[in-house]
Amino acid sequence: MTRMALPQIVERLQAYYGQSKPPKLAGPWEMILWENVAYLADDDRRRQAFQTLKKRVGVRPEQILSASDEALLEVTRHGIMAEQFADKLRKCARIALEDFDGDLDAVLKWPLPKARKALRKFPGIGEPGAEKILLFTRTQPVLALESNGLRVLLRVGYGEEKKGYSATYRLVQQAVEPELDRDYPWLIQAHLLLRRHGQESCRRTEPLCPECPLASGCEFGQSRVG
Repeated sequence: MTRMALPQIVERLQAYYGQSKPPKLAGPWEMILWENVAYLADDDRRRQAFQTLKKRVGVRPEQILSASDEALLEVTRHGIMAEQFADKLRKCARIALEDFDGDLDAVLKWPLPKARKALRKFPGIGEPGAEKILLFTRTQPVLALESNGLRVLLRVGYGEEKKGYSATYRLVQQAVEPELDRDYPWLIQAHLLLRRHGQESCRRTEPLCPECPLASGCEFGQSRVG
């Protein structure tokens, strides 16, 4: 089976799901907080957690460091492991102040490798998360992929799954590289649509292959519906 081209994948997913919108966040610092306000929470719960942080504590690093345990737990209880993630919010705040003087926007002016390394200092931000921040701030035109989107592209034939997640991630990115549109809105839509498809249809267990808009060009899907 000939592998479906990435632009065609994105086009089909957009026709199936419609336009996706990223959360409204102000720069890299709020994006780091977004990733740490709630663990294993869906988008609605994460949004509620972030709004609670803004209203109950504030988002400036100094405000987070001076907040009470109970105030931070009110935020992180929107997910699981609330106490650990309250500590992570404080750790994020300390790193922001001690390593970046509270100004994460400066990182956006750095070359990709240096900026990616700097963002990975924060809890919950690995290579995919750092690249997502750089993409969504329209700083670096990279196709950042989280686990759901990565799984979709693996199943339709991009890259190869390895034992290590980072190795798999790099192989998939290398495979899609020649087909990327360097337009920021397109890349952001690709990220959001691949993520949603992995969450709702191309799930890790019990994927909905018979209903999948990509099934006709997906060997994994054809093996399940054929």
